[in-house]
Amino acid sequence: MIHFHIVTLFPDSIEAYLSSSILGRAREKKLIKISYYDPKKFTVGKHRRVDQRPYGGGPGMILEPTAVLKAADKALKGKRGVEKLFFATDGKLFDEADAKKLSKKKDILFISGRYEGVDARVQKILKAKKVSVGPYVLTGGELPAATLIDAISRFVPGVLGKAESLERSRVSSPEVYTRPDVLTWKGRKYKVPEVLKSGHHAKIDAWKQSSHE
Repeated sequence: MIHFHIVTLFPDSIEAYLSSSILGRAREKKLIKISYYDPKKFTVGKHRRVDQRPYGGGPGMILEPTAVLKAADKALKGKRGVEKLFFATDGKLFDEADAKKLSKKKDILFISGRYEGVDARVQKILKAKKVSVGPYVLTGGELPAATLIDAISRFVPGVLGKAESLERSRVSSPEVYTRPDVLTWKGRKYKVPEVLKSGHHAKIDAWKQSSHE
């Protein structure tokens, strides 16, 4: 079993997705486990705030380090060899090879920021790897965490059913088709490419590779 630990202010924002369909079944079968750690429960100081204004000026608020580190400490307690990931715009772009490699881990910790980010000392203290899901900015790290969990879990033995596992082993294509063979829409006809109906797997794989790269 692989255990995903998510430090987040808003666990409810992704729990519905992570408890549905393939991932939901994987959790029920105890192939993967997901735990949340809310920094709001670890705030310190008189006003128990989790966000503060940034030093040096700038827009928005920053998640203060102590609460986030305390939340991470709870996730890390008693565990060794935890893979620690910190979502950042300057992080390594996450890819399929990363997903496959991380699927061998026992514990993975995600630091999911909000507002204008997390105090940079959190990443340095935890020695967490910076990762990114793309050249754009999101309002929080919850969607990236869910994205990585989905991608990683697909490589965990037993998570995918037999048919889904077979599909993963085939050559993929951004274009897929199903019935009817000829779709009539607003007076125009749209046909399925003939090669896909040929039953010739070598030609089909060649079409998928050459036509849509």
